[in-house]
Amino acid sequence: MAQRAVWLISHEPRTALCGTVRFSRRYPTVEKRARVFNGASYVSIPEDGPFLKALLFELRLLDDDKDFVESRDSCSRINKTSIYGLPIGGEELWPVVAFLKSGMIYACVPLVEQTLSPRPPLISISGISQGFELLFGIQDFLYSGQKNDTELSIKLSQLPDLLLQACPFGTILDANLQNALDNIHFASVTQPQKQPAWKAGTYKGKPQVSISITEKVKSMQYDKQDIADTWQVVGTVTCKCDLEGIMPNVTISLSLPTNGSPLQDVLVHPCVTSLDSAILTSSSIDAMDDSAFSGPYKFPFTPPLESFNLCYYTSQVPVPPILGFYQVKEEEIQLRITVNLKLHESVKNNFEFCEAHIPFYNSNFSSFCIQVKPNCQRPGELGPITHLEYKVSFGQLEVFREKSLLVWIIGQKFPKSMEISLSGTVTFGARSQEKQPFDPICIGGTAYLKLHFRILDYTLTGCYADQHSVQVFASGKPKISAHRKLISSDYYIWNSKAPAPVTYG
Repeated sequence: MAQRAVWLISHEPRTALCGTVRFSRRYPTVEKRARVFNGASYVSIPEDGPFLKALLFELRLLDDDKDFVESRDSCSRINKTSIYGLPIGGEELWPVVAFLKSGMIYACVPLVEQTLSPRPPLISISGISQGFELLFGIQDFLYSGQKNDTELSIKLSQLPDLLLQACPFGTILDANLQNALDNIHFASVTQPQKQPAWKAGTYKGKPQVSISITEKVKSMQYDKQDIADTWQVVGTVTCKCDLEGIMPNVTISLSLPTNGSPLQDVLVHPCVTSLDSAILTSSSIDAMDDSAFSGPYKFPFTPPLESFNLCYYTSQVPVPPILGFYQVKEEEIQLRITVNLKLHESVKNNFEFCEAHIPFYNSNFSSFCIQVKPNCQRPGELGPITHLEYKVSFGQLEVFREKSLLVWIIGQKFPKSMEISLSGTVTFGARSQEKQPFDPICIGGTAYLKLHFRILDYTLTGCYADQHSVQVFASGKPKISAHRKLISSDYYIWNSKAPAPVTYG
């Protein structure tokens, strides 16, 4: 999501070149990334002269360019997106974002993080939308309150410093260039500290610190004596520090309750200045013992301008949040399913949402092969769900027949018993010629149930950021906010009738 180059070109009809480059900026670091990502399809950014001529030709803004040109004017080249390919030196520079507004052409070349041959769909290139955002921001800045050419020239002269703040190293941080202009005003004041090279600008405004802890819980449950269930928590602490000054210092402490699970495998952002060795040496590879470090976990750092991940961690919690049992049995040409779910008593019973997805992709059970389609010899021969009879103790069940999928909507709370169940029979029809959903894991007996849920203001480890313990060494008293949530990730409950455990990466 970066820009390789940016141009502002004034359209000047009835002159020798029909235009003048009023401003241009290239980002060599982004250009190196483009060379790596694009590989053999890489086309370098040209000098301003060739770029100006090629762009004016493509936009039909040259005075002597009124004749039909097959490569540009044919019906197959009708452009509705303001995104062009410019022929330069026998190659084509693509994508180029460009539009004409009030006699000024705004153009940029976004970074495409993949090969350009074949051309990827525009919707997959996030740099294009950011390129438009940057160009619109420049347009708003140039013409807000601007009354004459002198004021326009003054604003154009300010662009190099403004883009250093708003779009450092080609990555847009703030499309509102007026904010960047306000931040530059401090530069006239003598600074006791030197601006570090990695920090292209500074913040000016209301100080605030935002901390977000997100834990993803993974689980594989088999309900077999000879196969151990597995589960793990992976946590991410994300911070956004809007603080004035060149090098503000912040210390954030993560704490655990008395019975909280220690954090392990901690990885920190390079901006962290120091760290207790006990935090780094706690590893999930080592056997758990009473000497495991349980906090508090203090992270002193000098924050960058943008939002960043302060640290990552894992944890071995005693039990998964939801225990499950799932069984699929063949009954003639039907499948009988049984599902039991239990929410652990220590888990907060207040979900933002909770759903169980039960797919029947590629089902290739022996009785179906004989009775539904005798020649069935490979997975995926069954058609969509044709009939369903079920009984559910809680929530509601939705059927996606064409997708061969059942979705059990549990809702925002489990009942007081913390246990719910689902049972029923599913009947399938013969497979049609239409393409059916496919999952290489869900084949025959190795069927699964996958849980999707999110709990706000809760973490499974109990990890939290105490707002009162946050230390900020910067001017002004910042507003501090802290949030946390638990979400599911790869949370599977496998068919207990499966002959052997599946391997899932």
